[in-house]
Amino acid sequence: MSVTPSPVTDSYRDEIKHVNLLVEALPYIQSFRGKCVVIKYGGSAMEDSQLMDIVLRDVVFLEAVGINPVIVHGGGKAITRKMEQKGIKAAFASGFRITDAATIEIVDEVLNKEINPGIVERLASFGGKARSMSGREVFKVVKAPPVDNPAGPVDLGFVGEVSECATRDVKELVRKEIVPVISPVGDDGKGQPYNINADVAAAEMAIALKAYKIIFISDVNGILQDEKNPHSTISTVTSQGIDELKRTGIVRGGMLPKVDSCLKALQNGVKQIHLIDGRIPHSLLLELFTQRGIGTEIVA
Repeated sequence: MSVTPSPVTDSYRDEIKHVNLLVEALPYIQSFRGKCVVIKYGGSAMEDSQLMDIVLRDVVFLEAVGINPVIVHGGGKAITRKMEQKGIKAAFASGFRITDAATIEIVDEVLNKEINPGIVERLASFGGKARSMSGREVFKVVKAPPVDNPAGPVDLGFVGEVSECATRDVKELVRKEIVPVISPVGDDGKGQPYNINADVAAAEMAIALKAYKIIFISDVNGILQDEKNPHSTISTVTSQGIDELKRTGIVRGGMLPKVDSCLKALQNGVKQIHLIDGRIPHSLLLELFTQRGIGTEIVA
């Protein structure tokens, strides 16, 4: 039986269109409801105030519809700026920040005293419930070994590998529908802070929480076949495909820790991994609630 449109339908056309979009998202909301999604939050979406508002409103939306987001944030650009102010030159090897004694003090201060509480405050301003957590409460670390470099092995200094995730408090926050906001700083058990690559920290947290999905928000819309062409996104890639992309140099530099962490997460029970561009408005919701999605999906 057909339904005759009401004569006032035209006056509500835009509103009906908006409601239809919500209805189309319903199956995805139902599918992800109650599931834990770890969001690695980094890149320009942390630097631009308007983009921050969009991303963090999206996180509040996820929490409001019954999805359990856990944020592990970065802060590399802010750390580099603070280092420059203090006359310290940033250096990297194989995608990791070389972290001496002066640098780890800056890392700890910027991440735990500036960026982390700022994210929590902004989430609260949008009606969300969030709690600031220093990664030192969560990540137990050991010193990372030297990494290979063309000139020889490089000691990364105070860069840590995660040996254990203390998830009890994180799980309790999730149970209470409060978003944990976690910094990528670890502790060696003796009070010494260590810098952790944020991508690595997010993957380790997802593994420990048995999260359903990890979404990495950065400045690139996934893995690009040609880094000079922003439209060359590889939509889906397998673990074996990642190995080939590394061998050919398509995946290199700062992307290496990210994809290696993705592979480890897949091997340890995380079901879905996505790399998206936080500069695209509402990229988080586009990824979760539309069939097409965006960015790169990494599958086993």
